[in-house]
Amino acid sequence: MSLVSKIMKLETSLTDDDFHPETGTILVVNNNGVETIEKWEHPTVKQPSQSAIDGINDSTITAEQNMAALRAARNVKLAETDFYALSDVTMSSEMSTYRQALRDITDSATSLDDVTWPTKPE
Repeated sequence: MSLVSKIMKLETSLTDDDFHPETGTILVVNNNGVETIEKWEHPTVKQPSQSAIDGINDSTITAEQNMAALRAARNVKLAETDFYALSDVTMSSEMSTYRQALRDITDSATSLDDVTWPTKPE
């Protein structure tokens, strides 16, 4: 299990965007197969201890925790597009389809490890 996956399972409010190499607030690097946290500048989430990270493995994650992490990531993606749902904004059919696909994501995925996110329209 990757270091990012372990951190996201510990801190379910984090999303893939937090780990973006150019714009994220958390930088995880891979040096010769060893992943380490190089930068942690998240404004609200404290960096978990190494022992907490080391304690995460496939057997310690329950199905409920997997779904909670999936829903949290989905909710962040929905919140990023809430502006388009305001009454004075015309939402495109592509955006409407994208938002519905996000709401339906738990019908096909059971965790962050097996999710295929829909493509956000421009």
